[in-house]
Amino acid sequence: MNQAQSQPCYHCGLPVADPNEYTATLDEQARSFCCPGCQAVAQAIHGSGLASFYQFRSELNLKPDTEIQKLNFEAYDLPELQKEFVFPADGESENLVQAQLLVEGITCAACVWLIEHRLQTLDGIERVSVNAATERLSIRWHKDKIRMSEILSAVFDIGYKLTPANEDQAQEKRQKEDRLSLMRLGVAGFGMMQVGMVAVALYTGASEQWMIYWRWVSLIIATPVVLFSARPFFNAAIRALRQKHLVMDVPVSIAIGFAYTASIWATLSASGEVYFDSVSMFTFFLLLGRYLEMRARHNNSLGNSKFAQLLPLTATLVRKGTNGESQTTVAQKSLKIGDIVAVGTGESVPCDGVIEDGETLIDESLLTGESSPVKKSVRDSVVAGSVNMESTVKIKVTAIGQQTRLSAIERLVESASLNKPYQIALADKLASYFVGAVLLFSVLIGGFWLWHEPSEALWIVLSVLVVTCPCALSLATPAAHAAALSRLRGAGLLVLNSDCLAALAKVDQVAFDKTGTLTVGKPQVVEYKSLNSLPEEEGLAIIAALEMGSSHPIAAAFQQWQGNKTARDVKNTIGSGVSGTIDTRQYRFGKAEFASETDKVLPAPSSGQWLLLSCESEPVAWVKLDDKLRESAKESVELFRERKMGVELISGDASDTVEKMAQALGINEYRAGCLPDEKLDIIQKHQDKQKVVMMVGDGINDVPVLSGADVSVAMSQATDLAQTRADCILLNADLTILYKAIVFAKRLRKTVKQNLTWALAYNGLALPLAALGYIPPWAAAIGMSLSSLIVVINALRLSRSELTAA
Repeated sequence: MNQAQSQPCYHCGLPVADPNEYTATLDEQARSFCCPGCQAVAQAIHGSGLASFYQFRSELNLKPDTEIQKLNFEAYDLPELQKEFVFPADGESENLVQAQLLVEGITCAACVWLIEHRLQTLDGIERVSVNAATERLSIRWHKDKIRMSEILSAVFDIGYKLTPANEDQAQEKRQKEDRLSLMRLGVAGFGMMQVGMVAVALYTGASEQWMIYWRWVSLIIATPVVLFSARPFFNAAIRALRQKHLVMDVPVSIAIGFAYTASIWATLSASGEVYFDSVSMFTFFLLLGRYLEMRARHNNSLGNSKFAQLLPLTATLVRKGTNGESQTTVAQKSLKIGDIVAVGTGESVPCDGVIEDGETLIDESLLTGESSPVKKSVRDSVVAGSVNMESTVKIKVTAIGQQTRLSAIERLVESASLNKPYQIALADKLASYFVGAVLLFSVLIGGFWLWHEPSEALWIVLSVLVVTCPCALSLATPAAHAAALSRLRGAGLLVLNSDCLAALAKVDQVAFDKTGTLTVGKPQVVEYKSLNSLPEEEGLAIIAALEMGSSHPIAAAFQQWQGNKTARDVKNTIGSGVSGTIDTRQYRFGKAEFASETDKVLPAPSSGQWLLLSCESEPVAWVKLDDKLRESAKESVELFRERKMGVELISGDASDTVEKMAQALGINEYRAGCLPDEKLDIIQKHQDKQKVVMMVGDGINDVPVLSGADVSVAMSQATDLAQTRADCILLNADLTILYKAIVFAKRLRKTVKQNLTWALAYNGLALPLAALGYIPPWAAAIGMSLSSLIVVINALRLSRSELTAA
């Protein structure tokens, strides 16, 4: 056999039958491949300028499946298929979309580097991130510049396969991880007990012949523990070191590997001490701590995924025919917008919709955190996943699948869970430096004991490496943040940006918008005054046509008049009004100065919120709107004022309306008639005075000020754009949650400090004790695991605590 024949496949490492059949010149060297798939993948990697991948990988790649290569990726370009996993990235551009995908074929950190760098070279890709632990890829791209099929093909060309991520696959992955962790834990536990029994014979002074025999028995039992159970520690350490980063698994891996190797040498040479019992014991306790942490993480993840479980699998479709109505059970996913569904008592609502017939109580607690059922009647909206509590109702479908509010919340929760706050990133960085210090300290301690008492040096170094592992330090902040996010979500406040939790605890100035925030957000037409004999029904129909499709709360007041007229060239002027063409005439509706297009403002007929309708710049009618205060508005303002916090009302509405509401709520600071830039200017002036400002708003005109506030809260019915600029979304109507969240954020800060204090105190106490030889390796493992568990349990208290105003 010649030299070429003895070489394995350059890509996957399998034997090459004919070295001359599949070859390519890469890096000026002839490479042989076992199949055309490996050849094509290697050429694609080199052709993309990513040849260094082969230098960094720690494991051989999987052989490409020739059948998979025949997949028609173009099917994923179909809108019908994409609607299940592709959704808009924000409200600014309909071409900017994002998706979550599962990656098949990842074997090491180099794969993550390769995939990210390959996709970043493609035109149209805005952001891509791969999580090696979950094998999930998050990507954002411009669909007008690159198609989904091109993304899938680009990744497939370098040896990986992307599939849409869904909850079933994620659940299957969690179950697989759980089973594997239990298997590793079981092997370690069995090995610990068996080696422990053998160690009794070693420590009680067996004869030399039996001593050698029991050492070999210990080696055989401990080997699966090290090679199988402890494998996650070694894999994580190798990945980190390849990226020149120190993580907590580095000292653990050194301790396990060093003790195991030294024990093998002692067994082979029949000299020195063996530490198979200690290796097995602290591997078991380390895995036990990791397993309990993983379960806590999975439970929180399952809490996030409850949204997907709220929808029923089937729905009762109502069809109208010549013989009357008929009801048919259909799959929930087969519903279409405009369908009528019947929802019985105790059933979950399968879609977003509007009640067409009936009256009932709807339980929305799992979505909004509001424990009391909400009364719903004809023309009231209902959301997918809520539960009908009282009587059967008929609902007209307005949104299904990815367009429902339930799916929007689920996406926001997922996005929030991927966010890494500054405090957590800082803790990770500190942990890295701490690991480096521990390794240096271990070398010094080992040198001292080798000089002072060589027989004690090894196990003392092992104890130092394990007992000071900064697991608790790394868990102190993220565990508390995860518990806090879960609790706040359960109370009805969805936190989208974890960084805001630190600012939330320091808030001392609160600014409220008026319409849709302090009010219910459902203004009603209470008066109509014509200025040129324009009939009321016709005038309101014109306004309804202009407001058609708008998500502003004012538009909802004219819904009953929609459909009578059609407007063209509609333009929404933020903070002022709306304009458009109806029957060849130009109409404007909104503030008086906007509608009349003149510096001379026409005075309103009386106090209240009056809006002007004009035709060809000539005023034709006044319309007065009124809105109800939220039941929790006054109590919320009182809570802030009692704690000496500044409260301000900032609104774009008329001054008399704003003044009247401010007086009713006891708000001394208020501004009326504010444009978006003026609202932002007010917030920035507070910030210039070193105040931490929370802005609570609703609607597209609040986007600038929401972006500029230290903590921004959007109401649940806010526009999509407002929600993407907000740090939090209030899922229910209870404004008192805002003050309770500030109190809770202070409790979170206290818990984080407790965790960090405990972690640092534990390491500060345990390190000198281990260095002096008072802590054996097995006790070090128990101490480190208990330290981590104490931090996790203390953090989990937040997820079970009540949100109070105290």
